[in-house]
Amino acid sequence: MIEGEAKYRDAVSRESASIGDTKEIAPQAEQLCDLGIEYPITFQPERTSEQLSRDVMFPCSENTEGFTLSQLCRDLIELTKPRIVVMILVTTLATAFIGAGQPVQLIDLFLLLIGTGLVAASAGAANQIWEREIDGKMSRTAKRPISSGRLHWFHGSLYAGSLGILGCGLILTEFGLAPAAVGASTWLLYVLFYTPMKTRTSWNTTLGAVAGALPMLIGYTATGGQLTELTGWLLFGILAAWQYPHFMAIAWMYREQYEQAGFKMSTTVDPSGRSAGIQSVSGSLVLIVCAVGLCWMRSNLMGAIFSTLLTLLFAWPMLNASIRFAACPNDQIARSLLRRSLLVLPLVLAVVTATLLW
Repeated sequence: MIEGEAKYRDAVSRESASIGDTKEIAPQAEQLCDLGIEYPITFQPERTSEQLSRDVMFPCSENTEGFTLSQLCRDLIELTKPRIVVMILVTTLATAFIGAGQPVQLIDLFLLLIGTGLVAASAGAANQIWEREIDGKMSRTAKRPISSGRLHWFHGSLYAGSLGILGCGLILTEFGLAPAAVGASTWLLYVLFYTPMKTRTSWNTTLGAVAGALPMLIGYTATGGQLTELTGWLLFGILAAWQYPHFMAIAWMYREQYEQAGFKMSTTVDPSGRSAGIQSVSGSLVLIVCAVGLCWMRSNLMGAIFSTLLTLLFAWPMLNASIRFAACPNDQIARSLLRRSLLVLPLVLAVVTATLLW
């Protein structure tokens, strides 16, 4: 490549990334063509600077106006797996009240949710960084910030590390060693053990369920609960058990993509869906057992009976869908199971929380 062409390519890259104005680039291309230098460029006046900046996929531009800044903000949020973070915060809120046994000050709740959210966000980001190449092989994850190339993995690592340190530090400072240790254990288990196991064994779901349920103990121990108490571990059991029908539904719906990417899920190891169905039913039953057990721990007879009936009523849709899924695995039932699981968890937690507080 001659010097003039090299300079032009560099100019095009800078102009496309920061300005995205093809009208300024086109005359330079014409001059190079007159000199006998072939550089293919198509003048498309209808294309916007937003489209051009997306094409070059810079992780960050010196010009923070318009598309680049807004896209960066969206990528940083997406990197943290916000839906999972929200679910974790909901469960943390419930267990915080249960651990305290009484209303908790708003400032304490705010700090607890911020700290827990930061740890969960850090783990989600680290997971995406680790799996960036695998994510690129599946259509459902190929557009994630790291796997798509919009954000460099090194920058993402700095971001994830900062979130994790801030989160654990905040929990340690405000609530003590026990909840901070649980938070750190959650991060280590999820990132360093669960994530690499996904390509090695279908038992990764069990390890993931444990890592996903540990934040229940962050909220419980932060407000006065002890790690040696049965109440905290039954709360842990609810969330751990719930993840089986929830994730088995996802694993079935995307089983082909998981197999192509090399994941060892129950639905790829056993394509018949029998194993996934059994785990879904088992998880639903264990969730009911843990929830009913909690209903009888701090309640009078009538309250325990009433809350038990409510638990069975609210948990039945997921158990019913799990039984149907085990009998005849298909995408329609799996999708129904997934939706029902998202409703069952907050309803059951609400019953348990109200029962233990009253």
